[in-house]
Amino acid sequence: MPINNQWPGKILFFAAMSGAFTVALGAFAAHGLKAQISAGLLDVFKTGVQYQAWHSLAMLGCGIWARIMPTKAVLYAALFFATGIVCFSGSLYLLVLTGIKWFGPITPIGGVCFIIGWVALAVAAWRTA
Repeated sequence: MPINNQWPGKILFFAAMSGAFTVALGAFAAHGLKAQISAGLLDVFKTGVQYQAWHSLAMLGCGIWARIMPTKAVLYAALFFATGIVCFSGSLYLLVLTGIKWFGPITPIGGVCFIIGWVALAVAAWRTA
C-alpha cells in the first residue's frame, strides 16, 4: 500500500469520527440502554465503548505520527486499529442490541486486529529509534 499525503488526514478523520461515536454510544449506554437491558449486557456494551475510546486515541496518535514521519508500519497500525474497532466494538454493540449470538465470534477477530496494530506500532517505533 503506497504511502501518500492523504493517509494521515484520513486516519485523523476516522479517529475523530470514532471518538465522536464513542461519546454518543457511551451516552446511549448510560441513558438509553441502562433501563432496557441486563447489567451484564450493559457491561458488554461498555466494554465495546471503552475499547473504541482507547483505540480512537491510538489512531489519533498514528495520524499525527504519519504526518511527521510516514511509515508503512504506522499506516498498517492505523488500519488494524480501525478494523479492530469495527470488528471488536461493532460486534459487541450488535450482540447487545440484536441479541444475535452469531456476532460473538467476530469479537476475537477484532481483538487480534488490535494486537497486530500495537505490534505494528512497536515495529515503527523500533525502526525509527
